[in-house]
Amino acid sequence: MPELPDAPLILTLTLDAASQAYFDELRRQHFPPARNFLAAHLTLFHHLSGAALPQLTDQLTDVTRHTAPLPLAVTGLQFLGQGVAYRLENEELRTLHRRLQQVWKETLKPQDRQPLRPHVTVQNKVAPAEARALHEQLSAGFAPFGATGNGLHLWAYRNGPWESLAEFVFTGASDLR
Repeated sequence: MPELPDAPLILTLTLDAASQAYFDELRRQHFPPARNFLAAHLTLFHHLSGAALPQLTDQLTDVTRHTAPLPLAVTGLQFLGQGVAYRLENEELRTLHRRLQQVWKETLKPQDRQPLRPHVTVQNKVAPAEARALHEQLSAGFAPFGATGNGLHLWAYRNGPWESLAEFVFTGASDLR
């Protein structure tokens, strides 16, 4: 197990390789290069306590052992004002998120207490006109498609690139209902 980080932790959903490559390529093309030091990602929690790493690791190991890979529907694009994201949907993912919110409710920051709005950002921190143009361009050729959530990934936030701490693969049959 890694040593306890002195940074907040971020929890993301791990996507299948083809979907990850697709979103990474869009991010490479459209994210400002000086700010693009992360792979495309679907964030579930933005700020978990680094001091809780041992407990989080145990809890995530247990959750993923009882969760099957999640079929995701990529349903459309979202204009973010200064960027563009793809919306993803899966009710079991929302259930998993609510379940983890309950487990961690005493320590969650306000942002992580909100309902999950699953998305993958492919552009951010650009002028609104540039974001609007990309949103229109990508929307014009958009057709819904599928992706798969294969597990969870825990990161330490280091004011720039994230430090990978642990990956947890979905290996079970889903029992989140």
